[in-house]
Amino acid sequence: MIPNVHPSARLLAYDGSGIDGGLYSRINGWAQAAPHWLDQLVRLWSALGLAVFALLMVWAWWRARAADSAVMARVLASPLIVIAAYVVNSALKSVVEEVRPCRQLAGTVALEACPGPTDWSFPSNHTVIAFAAATALWFADRRLGWIAALAAVLMGASRVWVGAHYPHDVAVGALVGVLVAIPLALLAGRVAPLVDRLRIGRLAPVLGAGAA
Repeated sequence: MIPNVHPSARLLAYDGSGIDGGLYSRINGWAQAAPHWLDQLVRLWSALGLAVFALLMVWAWWRARAADSAVMARVLASPLIVIAAYVVNSALKSVVEEVRPCRQLAGTVALEACPGPTDWSFPSNHTVIAFAAATALWFADRRLGWIAALAAVLMGASRVWVGAHYPHDVAVGALVGVLVAIPLALLAGRVAPLVDRLRIGRLAPVLGAGAA
């Protein structure tokens, strides 16, 4: 475990500990008392788990090659939807400027290095990306969407467990990801006529022939 670094003289920015700092500290205590293997597993997932969503998008693309063009359009839009959600979340971070709990609360221990003083906590980028990806995939492929949704929940939970975020950072991050992704995923289906045209051109091997 990596000890946290606390502010020395005064608060750098917004203090979110008054919202659910007690819950964060309780979860942090569970993490400190947990078996080492469990902490390392959660830490690994928290650091590398976003790659799973990229793999799910590749899987969705492969399955969409035999689906109708609206499905393929939504799959192709999924990475762009995630980027849009990340941009919106970055704007929120810069407005709120909430100090990380691992820098704010005494007596807590982070499982990973606490981000720098200006790497703001609210909302959680990891959670936004995960839930935006899961939502986009759900509109394209229900089965993969449910798998991604479970992975997104685990990602959000891991960010609190490792000490990087308050629970409210994760909850709002999930909301931002979903709210940004839903309208964009619905709009993506309207690009189906373009996908139809591309499927009879040079991109046919990549986009597939669609539903029979």
